[in-house]
Amino acid sequence: MLKTFSCLLALMTVCAIASAEPAATFDPTSKVFRLDGGDASYVFGVNSRGELQQLYWGGRLASSDHFPQAVPMPARASFDSSYTNTPQEYAGWGAGLFVEPALKVTFADGNRDLVLHYDSHTLTANGADVVLKDIKRNILVTLHYAIDPDSGILSRSATIENREAQPVTIEQAAAAAWALPPAHYTLNYLTGRWAGEWTLTQEKLDPGERVIESRRGSTGHQTNPWFAIQSGNSDENHGEVWFGALAWSGSWRITVEQDQLDEVRVTGGFNPFDFGYVLHPGQSFDTPVFYGGYAANGLGSASRLLHHFEIAHVLPHRIGTGDSAAPKPRPVIYNSWEATEFNVDEAGQMALAEKAAALGVDRFVMDDGWFGQRKDDHAGLGDWYVNQQKFPHGLKPLIDKVHALGMDFGLWVEPEMVNPDSDLYRKHPDWVLNFPGRPRSEQRNQLVLNLARPDVRAYVLSFLDKLVTENDIAFLKWDYNRNWSEPGWDQLAPAEQKKVYVEFTRSLYGILAELERKHPKLEIESCSGGGGRVDLGILKYTDEVWPSDNTDPFDRLTQQDGFTYAYTPQVMMAWVTDSPHGLNHRTTSVTYRMLSSMQGSLGIGANLAKWNDDEMATAKRLIAAYHQVQPTIVQGSLYRLISPRNGSEFSATQTVNHDKSQSVVFLFIHSTQEERLFPRLKLNGLDPAAEYALTSIEGKAQAGTPATASGAWWMNHGLDMDEEFRGDFLAAAFRLDRR
Repeated sequence: MLKTFSCLLALMTVCAIASAEPAATFDPTSKVFRLDGGDASYVFGVNSRGELQQLYWGGRLASSDHFPQAVPMPARASFDSSYTNTPQEYAGWGAGLFVEPALKVTFADGNRDLVLHYDSHTLTANGADVVLKDIKRNILVTLHYAIDPDSGILSRSATIENREAQPVTIEQAAAAAWALPPAHYTLNYLTGRWAGEWTLTQEKLDPGERVIESRRGSTGHQTNPWFAIQSGNSDENHGEVWFGALAWSGSWRITVEQDQLDEVRVTGGFNPFDFGYVLHPGQSFDTPVFYGGYAANGLGSASRLLHHFEIAHVLPHRIGTGDSAAPKPRPVIYNSWEATEFNVDEAGQMALAEKAAALGVDRFVMDDGWFGQRKDDHAGLGDWYVNQQKFPHGLKPLIDKVHALGMDFGLWVEPEMVNPDSDLYRKHPDWVLNFPGRPRSEQRNQLVLNLARPDVRAYVLSFLDKLVTENDIAFLKWDYNRNWSEPGWDQLAPAEQKKVYVEFTRSLYGILAELERKHPKLEIESCSGGGGRVDLGILKYTDEVWPSDNTDPFDRLTQQDGFTYAYTPQVMMAWVTDSPHGLNHRTTSVTYRMLSSMQGSLGIGANLAKWNDDEMATAKRLIAAYHQVQPTIVQGSLYRLISPRNGSEFSATQTVNHDKSQSVVFLFIHSTQEERLFPRLKLNGLDPAAEYALTSIEGKAQAGTPATASGAWWMNHGLDMDEEFRGDFLAAAFRLDRR
């Protein structure tokens, strides 16, 4: 006992010493900055030429480890200068730079050469603000660094300031640049399309540049602003991983470049395509934040770090302070879209609300069709008044009914869009993105309001504030159903119009922030025809996202797998909809659909009027089971035990809560082949010395599997499924509770 106590005391002393060490330090002798957090260290310094040079990014170093002053990389022949070869923290385009610059500008006299050197710095609580200045011109760039003490994830951004006497045009501006030494690497990023989002794409890094981007005015379904780079033969559970996510919801670009010396550079920020931001004398310009992190134990450990960081530091903390302000697990919702589409009315919605309440649903959401002259998608967008034919007494009777059934009320809106067939467009045709005299391309019969205009921003904020103020609305499903075209802003001078890409998104963030200030309990979902606007920028202001319009439960297994590499299951809305599914005509059981969706934040989107008593009873039972374990599922540590990717006939996930007292396991079969049984499932993340009781949520374990066993048993021996767990589109789920 005394020996155990002594070891514990020694461990506590080490932890106290570690926690007392500052997260950010600067050595004035070597001119080296060092940031430490979690299991990671990030080191950069002022080299002998005055440039800011990265020195190290990886596993945490000892406090006794020190770096000498940075030395620039040598030139290679006459074709690659030392300036190009040196991995700078934020390189200006100038002095013969041939790799991707962080900043490119044009001065009023036509000069485009920009060489940034260290000027000064200020240490902050968990980071540093480092000022760079051009060698002759009065252009200053402040690099903002902050490291999370728990995860080691860095937040990086830049502020560009014009102290010249004339305007300067910013043509390219990154939030940050990251560098890795020469090695064999694999690049991971997320690709897709409408109804086919979140494909994890993996490829060997070779010389040249891989561009991951959106030019669409918003994040985009096709690629997402996240990356992960693995070293050597690393995989889900082993090896070093460097990862990053750009917090920007407009057009963006991340370039991953293996240069002529085999070093890897990652640069991300505003997309420079069709970009130009005029910075007048005395003005400054802020970039988005580019987050970056390091994990030593594979892609799984990288995603777990990112999930916990997002919950702790990115998502809105609506009410309270400290732990009480942490984002709560999402309510189980019912959404009326598939049941009624545009044909909503008071009686029909009340009938659906009664069925939803009988299942144990927490929130009822009425979707499209309640406003203006909205009978289909050809008219009404922009006219945000309640349709009196459908709701002759306004929304209050429906909201009161929903509340009486024990649920809160949510509503669908699409604030940034307008139909040409609307009172708003007839009154303000100039309010949309357009080039005067050119066609206005419609998609889904709608145009994009120019949210960058102050009058448009004021209108959108006004009607949303009025809607929420006059009705007891707990939740808005904020949709955005097309990308940009003709992005003109003719209120401004021609040289200024390209700033629309920045100001539109800033206005969006401003509206969301003001709604939160005025209505702190209001919750919002970011939806863009599925995953078209999911990023760490929009997630600062919204509580959940809609990953895909494709709710097929089998397709969702792969989509949810890809989604969780970058984003926490806390925000991943997953609906149970009707069978056969409308997209694939695939028939699946209610149980399979429920368990597929229960891996995220659960919702019901089916037409409940068509469900029979058995389906209703199954859903009610599983919703009750989900409520019991939801915090573990959406806020715990996620382990991908068997991937559904690459045509796998099986898949499985496991989540473990923060104190390892509970774990939840999901298992899925696509189709059993050649009489194969489900593989023995070795679990992860449990306390090996603790005893855990196994309880079925749905499905049976193999006869002889203990009802209670140690964490060591479940992790080393594993879980065997009953031999009857064979067939097509089957699912099972279990919970383990520490005794």
